Amino acid sequence: MFIGRERELDSLNRMYQSDKFEFAVIYGRRRVGKTALISRFIDGKKAVYFMGVESNARQNLENFSRSIMEFSGGLQADTSFLSFQSALEYVFRLAENERIILAIDEYPYVARSSKSLASTLQLLIDKYKESSKLMLILCGSSMSYMEEYVLAYKAPLYGRRTAQMKVLPFDFADTCRYFKKISAEDKALIYGMVGGTPQYFLQVDERMSMEENIKNTFLNPTSSLFEEPENLLKQEVREPALYNAIITAIAAGASRMADISSKVGESTSICSSYLKNLMALGLIRKETPYGEKASRKSIYVIDDNMFRFWYRFVPANHSIIARGAADLAYKRIAPLLTDYMGKVFEEICTQYLWKLLLDGKSPVEFSDLGRWWGTDPSTRSQTEIDIMGEQDKNTALFGECKWTNEKVDLGVLETLKKRSGLFHYSNVYLYLFAKTGFTSGCADAADEAGNVILVTYQDILEYMTV
Repeated sequence: MFIGRERELDSLNRMYQSDKFEFAVIYGRRRVGKTALISRFIDGKKAVYFMGVESNARQNLENFSRSIMEFSGGLQADTSFLSFQSALEYVFRLAENERIILAIDEYPYVARSSKSLASTLQLLIDKYKESSKLMLILCGSSMSYMEEYVLAYKAPLYGRRTAQMKVLPFDFADTCRYFKKISAEDKALIYGMVGGTPQYFLQVDERMSMEENIKNTFLNPTSSLFEEPENLLKQEVREPALYNAIITAIAAGASRMADISSKVGESTSICSSYLKNLMALGLIRKETPYGEKASRKSIYVIDDNMFRFWYRFVPANHSIIARGAADLAYKRIAPLLTDYMGKVFEEICTQYLWKLLLDGKSPVEFSDLGRWWGTDPSTRSQTEIDIMGEQDKNTALFGECKWTNEKVDLGVLETLKKRSGLFHYSNVYLYLFAKTGFTSGCADAADEAGNVILVTYQDILEYMTV
């Protein structure tokens, strides 16, 4: 089942219709759906598709030759090109007469096995770009390799690409479109469990309850998700043990650099280097209070929901899970799920506000959204705001998100009003987001205020998934 990726497909199809040489670079984390995107795009078009393997140059060249033979039909079945240059040049020349797509998937595997491949592509692009109608696609899961050796200024292919796409996990709306048979609340929980990574969707069985799904995936030692985070780290980094320790420390609440360093027993300089790599992989995000630049208050959070769920619940219960005690592990996890879903709901509410803005329905034309935390001077205590966005020096919005089964009462609104008063905007809009709804007192106060918008989770779901 293919969903979403409309923007990426539109861009690729516009390039295809140009009927001149085009070169697109597609990259993103493993399991995110890059191959599915390419397959969807080339379906029904004349295309040579080749997936590199983690082997030597000869094996990759033989596989590439076979892909070209299957496309052209004009070469003998046992034919193999003598070099990547001759194979690539053959395709470039074929495309002088008609539009052809050449998609090289898992390009880093091929390029690592053949060190001169990038320079060969550079040579052939420069030679044929005016005469060939080839649409070249290079795709890779190793984001560090793609950024350093394909997209970077010093890379041989720099300046040749006509487009690049970083394929990201699905947002909440697309995740809901995939899961059509489950309850509204369970859609949020699934998003909190596996995030927007399409490959992980396949591990969820819509015929099961969420309790059964959690037991069958994260609490099942034979499930692919049980070891997925550690396996992915082994594929992406050289020292997975330390990366694993850093993520574990963050999941346990060590969000500041000094705390992380202390928890893992390494210097801040070493931890900083590893954190940069984790941020490049899209697994960790550095947060600074909204409106502030580099700050000592900056914290690190896990940016991928599947990783966040796994590191929050699996390591602490690893021993009993390994012994097959899924029921006992779930009994320990279940009381913590509501608290865990609080941050997930904030993320969903943020996506809702962005959609309002893009649809021209937001009362505040913000340029960014984020959390804010700091000191309330009146109480000299720490306080925070779930969501904040500024239009200009006069106008801003503030949001509070509550994922609880109780209706949000007037006290929550009064607290948000007070916290918004820490800033000096003349036009303020307050958003209250609730899982189940609002008390009559809260609703009456919102109506009277005129600048308060009450949004339930059901409102979000209906608006984002139409």
